[in-house]
Amino acid sequence: MKSELVKPIHLARRAVVYIRQSTTHQVVTNQESLRLQYALRQRAIELGWHEAGIDVIDADLGISGASAAQRSGFKELVGRVGLNEVGLILSIDVTRLARNCSDWYPLLDICGLHGCLIADRDGVYDPGSANGRLLLGLKGTISELELHTIRSRLTAGLLAKAERGELALTLPIGLVRDPSGVVVKDPNLEVQERLELLFETFLKTAHHCQGHA
Repeated sequence: MKSELVKPIHLARRAVVYIRQSTTHQVVTNQESLRLQYALRQRAIELGWHEAGIDVIDADLGISGASAAQRSGFKELVGRVGLNEVGLILSIDVTRLARNCSDWYPLLDICGLHGCLIADRDGVYDPGSANGRLLLGLKGTISELELHTIRSRLTAGLLAKAERGELALTLPIGLVRDPSGVVVKDPNLEVQERLELLFETFLKTAHHCQGHA
């Protein structure tokens, strides 16, 4: 389906499909989501791009959208927009691009400045127009709220388990839980010996350092 927002100036640049899933578990188990995201190449063709003019950035598979700090793919995308290489960004929904408004709004700013459109499954938007920015801003705010809600639910669940005494946190090396859930020393004698050696070495080193202080 064509869009009146797509102009020759956009078609002269690249269309970039940005693909992301939050965890490696999702990457392995939710193949349908991946299929739908990769299928956005066809959406770009329908909007007027040639196959050779479409790129896919999927370097952020298995990485949360809560922050752009660890997302090399997102950083590459922003950099290419800044170099006027990109005419259209396609994502299945804005949550794939950013779950944090501090990342989302700078992306809208640079896309608006360089005339880059953004498209999701609902439509095509121009971040440089008032209406486009309003709609994309609302989508970004809702996305951030969803992340906050998810975190709140997880935290509430953890607190409820803790109140019942059922919260099982990861134990440090050398400790295990017996069948009844009680924390005990690892029965593996080799593990115990290695840990004793570690602490003995630490104490000797600390004592030696104090003696030369």
